Amino acid sequence: MSGGTAAAAAETGAQGAEVANTSDITPASLSSTLTEKLEALYVDVEDISGGCGQSFEAKIVSPLFAKKTTLARHRLVNAALKTEIAAIHAWTPRCFTPEEWEKKKANAGVRG
Repeated sequence: MSGGTAAAAAETGAQGAEVANTSDITPASLSSTLTEKLEALYVDVEDISGGCGQSFEAKIVSPLFAKKTTLARHRLVNAALKTEIAAIHAWTPRCFTPEEWEKKKANAGVRG
């Protein structure tokens, strides 16, 4: 490895460690941001990483999802969490309109 490459690798490693140490991303912080930015009526974020805080799954109910495709909904969520998503390893949103959520709860016995 050349001197320049080694320095670049060290800098990248340091930046990664800095992000990991300062991200402070929690299910509660993600829920708060989603509720505020997407006018969400219900948000349930779960840390599925086994405790390292790098992988999250979420159920999000928002009227802003009406008449949007799944891709458009995911893009809306990802835009709302742009900074947070850059600092974590995995993110899985499940997006519902209020009507879809009520139907899902009725069909599956889900509590919200």
